Amino acid sequence: MNQSLRRLSFSPVLLLAVTGLIGCAVGPNYKRPTVDVPATYRGATAGSPPATDAQSEPTKPKPPGIVSEKESFGDEKWWEVFEDPKLQGLIRTALRNNYDVRIAAARVLEAQAQLGITRADQFPSLSAGGNISSQQSPKIGPIPAYEATQGELAASAAWNLDFWGKYRRATEAARASLLANEWAQKAVMATLVANLATSYFELRQFDLELEISKRTLSSRRESLEMTQALEQHGINSLLDVRQSEQLVYTAATDVPDFERQIAQEENAISILLGNNPGDIPRGLKLTEQPHAPDVPAGIPSSLLERRPDIREAEENLIAANAQIGVARAAYFPQISLTGTAGFESPALTSLFTGPAGLWNLAGSFTQPIFEGGRLKSNLRLAEAQHEQMILTYQETIQGAFRDVSNALIAYRKNRELRVEQEHLVESARDAAHLSHTRFDAGTTDYLEVLTNETNSFSAELGLAQAQANELIAMVELYQALGGGWQ
Repeated sequence: MNQSLRRLSFSPVLLLAVTGLIGCAVGPNYKRPTVDVPATYRGATAGSPPATDAQSEPTKPKPPGIVSEKESFGDEKWWEVFEDPKLQGLIRTALRNNYDVRIAAARVLEAQAQLGITRADQFPSLSAGGNISSQQSPKIGPIPAYEATQGELAASAAWNLDFWGKYRRATEAARASLLANEWAQKAVMATLVANLATSYFELRQFDLELEISKRTLSSRRESLEMTQALEQHGINSLLDVRQSEQLVYTAATDVPDFERQIAQEENAISILLGNNPGDIPRGLKLTEQPHAPDVPAGIPSSLLERRPDIREAEENLIAANAQIGVARAAYFPQISLTGTAGFESPALTSLFTGPAGLWNLAGSFTQPIFEGGRLKSNLRLAEAQHEQMILTYQETIQGAFRDVSNALIAYRKNRELRVEQEHLVESARDAAHLSHTRFDAGTTDYLEVLTNETNSFSAELGLAQAQANELIAMVELYQALGGGWQ
């Protein structure tokens, strides 16, 4: 009879425990907000394929090196985009040593630990302990002397039942925060790859401009010596000498300026590498850097899955959505179970024998009645933060489409500008050559040579800048399409 009563007395406790495991989770389940996704990217070439569902047609195998119409430039690995071996080595070093990347990795570890702390609230806590006490007293009057020893060994457990899903929602929020930090780490990596590639191309631009300036300076010094010799023989005037000197000084002033920019760019790259300022190894020349004339942008909807900043914003939104459930669960009773079991005996030798066992089991619940508006304010706070995350998510998506559009336009227009700049250089060089021929024949003055030499030098520098801008636009397009973190 006693055993039957004991089984019946445990049934409510077991029922509460099972209910805590299978209870509901209050609060809204996450659903991705509706976003306005354009059919095509603004700025894409006329031959770009229209946007379709990525799963509407079966994927067909493609020959190596051929990019499918539905694939995007952002899907390519960074070592496939940047083929300069020296640049690849710099990027690998930066991804390993850069402080921003290492800080982002530490934040991921922090979020992992926070998830473990939050998830532990779903489980019961167990603890064990014991104590031994001994007391001896001498004979005092009629009270005889005595000695007493008592020992106790017990284990205790406590469990806050997650009937309303408070801890499960908190764990959901912590898990989303972890994923947000992981995507933030990928965003840092993509930004690092883009910044390093941009700085490297700018460095190669300065190298080319310095080479052009030194080559031009050497040529103009030779022309100055010839002009001075002709002036000494009375063939040319002193004005021709002064104008020839202007050409020399113009090229000479650019040399130290480009040397300054080279040193400062090397310092900037060194910091990206996680090193102190120092020399940077070079690979291919600026004019030898491979890049395709047209790159596939892909389907705009796929950008939502590939851009790290969009994925980070969505995970933050998921976390904020789960926090609404945490705030709502605070309105309901908090149910907890506690229990203790062990042994207690006045003699250590009989601690585990005889009637030394003890146990205690209790259940309790707490229902908030008056909190001065705290619970309502917490819920409003969670809902307001959720609304803010929705707007941030939608704004991030719009910003991503803007970045892709700007980068597509920039890449195409910089390529067109570079082609026209090449024509300008050819024409300016030919004009400078004809001016020298006319001056040597005595059919024109040196002012014409001065003008055309200046135009030719400026055109060559402009071409170097146009070539760098085209490569930099390619880097910006690659980053805008979500590439660089793979």
